[in-house]
Amino acid sequence: MAEDPALSLRVSDIKDPAVLFERYNTAEIRRVEGKVRGEIEQKKEELRQMVGERYRDLIDAADTIGEMRQCSESVVQSIQDMHQYCHKLKQGTPSTSSCRQEDQRQWQEKFYIMASQIKLLLEIPERIWSAMEASQYLQATQLYLLCCHLHSLLQLQVATGGHYSPVLARFPILVRQVATTGHFRSTILLDSRSLLRGRAVSDQAIAEALVSTMLLEDSSPRQALADFLLARKASIHQLLNQPQHGAGIKAQVCSLVELLVTTLFQAYAVFYLPPEGGPRPGEGGPRPGEGELSYGMLFTTLENVTSTTYAAKDRRVLQEETSTGSWFKYLPPSITEFQPALRTLAQPIQREQLRDTLQQWIDTCKEDICRGVSSLLVYVKSLKGLAAIRDSVWDLLSTESISQHWSTVCQRLLECPLVVWDDFLQQLFLQRLQAITKEESEAISMSSVQFLASAVRDLEGQTIHTSSATNPGSGRGGQYEVDVASFLWSESPGDLLSDAGWVSVTQRGQQHHRSSLAMKTQALTPCVQNFCSSLDAKLKARLEDLQYYLPSQDTGSDSSSVTVTSSGPSESSSVSSFNRFTDSPAVEDALREGCVACVRHILSSIRSELASASPDPSPACLSSVLFMARLCQSMGELCPNLKHCILGKQRGFEATAKETPRQGKKLGKARATTEVSPTQAKWACLKEELLVCSMEAYRIWSSALSKVLLDKFATTLHAESAGAILTTATNWEDLEIQEEAESGSSVTSKIRLPVQPSWFVQSLLFQLCVEVNRVGGHALPRPTLQELLQTCLAQVLHHYHSLTQQSFSREGVFPMTQNRALQLLFDLRYLNTTLSSRVEEGKSSRSHQDPRFHEVCDWLEGYIDPFDLDVFTPPLNTNLNRLSQRTSVLLGLLTGSEKQFALRSSSVNSQEPFNILPLASSQIRFGLLPLSMSNVRTSKSATRSSAAAHQLAPPSSAADSESSFRPGSLFRQLADQDEDTATPSLFKLSWLSGMAK
Repeated sequence: MAEDPALSLRVSDIKDPAVLFERYNTAEIRRVEGKVRGEIEQKKEELRQMVGERYRDLIDAADTIGEMRQCSESVVQSIQDMHQYCHKLKQGTPSTSSCRQEDQRQWQEKFYIMASQIKLLLEIPERIWSAMEASQYLQATQLYLLCCHLHSLLQLQVATGGHYSPVLARFPILVRQVATTGHFRSTILLDSRSLLRGRAVSDQAIAEALVSTMLLEDSSPRQALADFLLARKASIHQLLNQPQHGAGIKAQVCSLVELLVTTLFQAYAVFYLPPEGGPRPGEGGPRPGEGELSYGMLFTTLENVTSTTYAAKDRRVLQEETSTGSWFKYLPPSITEFQPALRTLAQPIQREQLRDTLQQWIDTCKEDICRGVSSLLVYVKSLKGLAAIRDSVWDLLSTESISQHWSTVCQRLLECPLVVWDDFLQQLFLQRLQAITKEESEAISMSSVQFLASAVRDLEGQTIHTSSATNPGSGRGGQYEVDVASFLWSESPGDLLSDAGWVSVTQRGQQHHRSSLAMKTQALTPCVQNFCSSLDAKLKARLEDLQYYLPSQDTGSDSSSVTVTSSGPSESSSVSSFNRFTDSPAVEDALREGCVACVRHILSSIRSELASASPDPSPACLSSVLFMARLCQSMGELCPNLKHCILGKQRGFEATAKETPRQGKKLGKARATTEVSPTQAKWACLKEELLVCSMEAYRIWSSALSKVLLDKFATTLHAESAGAILTTATNWEDLEIQEEAESGSSVTSKIRLPVQPSWFVQSLLFQLCVEVNRVGGHALPRPTLQELLQTCLAQVLHHYHSLTQQSFSREGVFPMTQNRALQLLFDLRYLNTTLSSRVEEGKSSRSHQDPRFHEVCDWLEGYIDPFDLDVFTPPLNTNLNRLSQRTSVLLGLLTGSEKQFALRSSSVNSQEPFNILPLASSQIRFGLLPLSMSNVRTSKSATRSSAAAHQLAPPSSAADSESSFRPGSLFRQLADQDEDTATPSLFKLSWLSGMAK
């Protein structure tokens, strides 16, 4: 629809009406007319509204002008009246009546009284501000109440209807003063409550601030106590919510303790009243430090301020001002003798109510303090820091001003003792200490496990590089782990200590003075030494950190009677507020549990490594397995601080000192049994776990070694071709024997017998000896070596027994001839003699032999002619005996100290002497080193060692094995055994025995 052109036309565009009749028709012109008339009416309405609004403003302006005219006329009239009054006074005559003069004097006196009150009212605000700047809130309160009293006397309150009082109408300056006075009440209350939060505020100031609050709010002493405790609780929250800056934690904790203690002292000084019959508050004793504590200050101050007695006149509000100004004499007595008053009587707080209120406040603050201090102690990362905070609290509570009256105040207020350290802080510090110890122990265990994993990976890589010879420049430490023999026979500057020639074993000191030669005697490789030294250094740091929290040696472990050192004036007269070392057993337990958990974590990691290598260990894994075995075997010895952490440092030193001296010379005497403590039992249990893990690792190595060597042995033993059998054959010996013929004449015959084992037997024993010495066989535990030999012997018998099940009648199989059976019999008996001698040392040779040995021997003897067997047996036993003695030096650790041969005949004719060096009767450090001794001394030493073994049978085998492998034990044994002889012995020299350390 198109828009109407008449409606779109604006009125302002209409200039000539004739033009409209030319453009639009009649209907459109009517619409234009209606539009114009509508706008006219709208403008008229707007004009009416505007005139109405402006008219009201004009009326108000006219009224104001009228009032101004009236005011000015009134002023002019008043001035004229004053002029006329003054003129009349000038013209007055002395004949004025006396009545008129009296009225004038009274009126003048009233005027001076009012003027002095107004002047005092104008000076009071300045005095109130001065008193508040000097923190004299009670005086400010008294002045404020005096000001309110003046307001009531002068009737300065604004009347209803908004009209001022006559005084305010005559003195307009007082209007502002009245408005200013109204703000003093809130300011004095705010500053008084702020004063209650301070720690370094005197008892009198606290009492005056509370009295000010009571006068201003017309409250009771119970409300004042609640205000005081609420202010102190807010102060505690403020201390706990301060930003942390590390070193400020000690100051914050000490401030909390000081605030708590000060609150109770001030509660006693301000609110406590003695029971009926005791001295009144005004008769309170002197201040702290003078023998007694003050009490009841709130009631004393309140009585001094509000009392209207004659004695209180000297303590009036305007006592000092009455003599300073001449206009004070015009003040009425109601002002000069003004004293504030409470609407209700201030009843003393009952002891039960005071006790319950304080106890409830202590319980509430205890939760806040425990929560806040726990969050603060999170920022303390060492036990040294915890000990510093604890000692600062101890010094604070042990000061004479606190410790002298603390028990008395607690007993009178709470009717029970309150030990701040025990009730508030001790458990928090112990929990934080346990958390720090746990964190540090976990960090040590994690770093040790990472060190272990890195060492294992490096050893496996070193083994691969060594076998492939692709990395000739690799580190010497990894090479020593792969081949311990190269480490044992290498020379280094630290093999002997510089003082080894003149310092004896007993003067050597602790484990950190051990020489490299002593490490080599125990096959402790550099990797093991590095791991143990790293672990020991970390444990030493933890132990040194712990010593800050424990009593020092000069203080003693029993510190229940510890006296104040630096805080008090005399050590003998001031007893400490609490025993700060009561939790020493718990502290040591925390470190002990952390160390045990750390070692067990390391053991679990070692067990997981062993479990991954145990099914079928590769050659690359065996070096790491041996490293872990040596590590577990030596950790207890190379980490002396581990022992100190578990046993406690003092007990650890005592235990070490007990192990240092040589054993008693008279072994026959019974030893006194010592009672084993729980910590010693825990240490023994941990050493047992380490030993079990070490034996498990050695078992994996021995199983893998025996499997590899015996597989080669079995392949050669079960060879079926004649060429393979002849390849392993050795030279036989021709012997001439004398036999008696049937005619009684002597017949000489020649026989051939084996004098050497087969090549594969010699290769087996030699390779076994090489592998044992390659890993430091002299330091292998005796059970491991016995188990290795026993396993090898069992597998040898198994392979020989399987040979008996083999069929020799098949084509291409070399038959079992008499010579071959004789060689195999010689090999079997030689292997049984060599491998079983250590296992069966000191026992019956036939009672513990494997029955398969006799079965195989019987089976092999079945291929030998019985007559020849009787002839061959004596020289065969002789050859076997000679071979064992000749190879005992070569095989070293595989042979035992006593030769017990499984002889087939009951009679042995060994009349041929051999010039063979006998081995030592005891386990020696270097298995390949023979000792030159006479047969007499050898038998004598063997007899003594067997007797000593019977006498020392009751102690545990673990202790025996540990002592037998301790460096220098051989020298001590030989020195003890041969001390009754006059012949000087090389092993009695102290410098040689000292080299072992």
